[in-house]
Amino acid sequence: MPKRNNPLHNQNEEKEKRAAELALAYKELALQNEEKEKRAAELVLANKELALQNEEKEKRAAELVLANKELAFQNEEKEKRAAELVLANKELAFQNEEKEKRAAELVLANKELALQNEKKEKRAAELVLANKELALLNEEKEKRAAELVLANKELALLNEEKEKRAAELVFAYKELALQNEEEVKRAAELVLAYKELALQNEEKEKRAAELALAYKELALQNEEKEKRAAELAILYEELNFSHEQLLEAYDTTIAGWSHAMDLRDEETEGHTLRVTEMTLKLASKAGIPKEEMTHVLHGSLLHDIGKLGVPDHILRKPGKLTEDEWVLMRKHPTYAYKLLFPIAYLQKALDIPYCHHEKWDGSGYPRGLKGEQIPLAVRLFSVIDVYDALGSDRPYRKRWPEEKIIEHIKLNSGTHFDPKAVELFLEMLNEEKKNAG
Repeated sequence: MPKRNNPLHNQNEEKEKRAAELALAYKELALQNEEKEKRAAELVLANKELALQNEEKEKRAAELVLANKELAFQNEEKEKRAAELVLANKELAFQNEEKEKRAAELVLANKELALQNEKKEKRAAELVLANKELALLNEEKEKRAAELVLANKELALLNEEKEKRAAELVFAYKELALQNEEEVKRAAELVLAYKELALQNEEKEKRAAELALAYKELALQNEEKEKRAAELAILYEELNFSHEQLLEAYDTTIAGWSHAMDLRDEETEGHTLRVTEMTLKLASKAGIPKEEMTHVLHGSLLHDIGKLGVPDHILRKPGKLTEDEWVLMRKHPTYAYKLLFPIAYLQKALDIPYCHHEKWDGSGYPRGLKGEQIPLAVRLFSVIDVYDALGSDRPYRKRWPEEKIIEHIKLNSGTHFDPKAVELFLEMLNEEKKNAG
């Protein structure tokens, strides 16, 4: 600041006028200082409030992040937490709006305060000079003049410090303004994010409601299914029980029919059980599946059931049959088919009763089947049926020795019998002899 001229050379009438102006300036400065102090106090409170709000905002943001993570992982509390989050979002949006408004007001207040401070600092410097000048004028002017020069130098240093401080304060205000702008921008982004989250929560709530309805419907369906399953379990147990009873009745009936055939033809008594037992062993050796063994059993037991349609005078004739009698006798496989086919339970057991007189070379009856046209179980049974028949006494002949029977079977392998069936049968006989020995 330029150095003033020595006031001792000024005229007295100018001094009185200057004193009056200084008195008014003091009053104005006092008022401005009071207003400045009041405004400064308000600004301090506003800054503290803003700092608290920012701390609360950061704290709330952290809590919201945790709440969002918790919302993502805790599905059981989703509906309750979603409602709380919606309220928190609304509250945060309101706070953000209030903060944005307050930040804008604070930016304006900071700018206004900066301008006022600059004016006040300038005015204060002038008043300090005036005060010192007035003091020098009222007291010993010459002595005070020297002191005033020193004071002017000190004031210049103070002003330089204030200007430096003012520059720092302006820079701080600019930095605060940038931070506020960044916070406003971030707040806007958060508002958008919260709105999007609110929409997602609404969608989740809608989906949750749909899932809840679906779960209720599924629960009802499951209850209905469990109820139905329990009913079916009871019913199935009663089906199973009835089925077992039915199978037992069938087996008893089949055994009864087989026994009746043996009683009707006394000469073949025991033949049916023997050939049945041997056929099951040979069928197992030939690899026939277990699930088909029941049909082999029933077919073997009922292989001569068709003879029920043959008259007694032919069936029980002690001598050889005539050609006409053979015609009737050869019908018994067809009688077996007609008798058993209507019974669904026995349809898969028809092969042996219907085909056990077919021959490998096609010369058998009733259909003249050839080779592998004849079912495997039938080809096995045929060998055993002839083996047991030739080893039993008949009214028209005596039983054959086993060596002769085996020779007969070997001789007819490839004509009457399936060669592989003969081979398996002979292996089974040898194994039984070794086990018996």
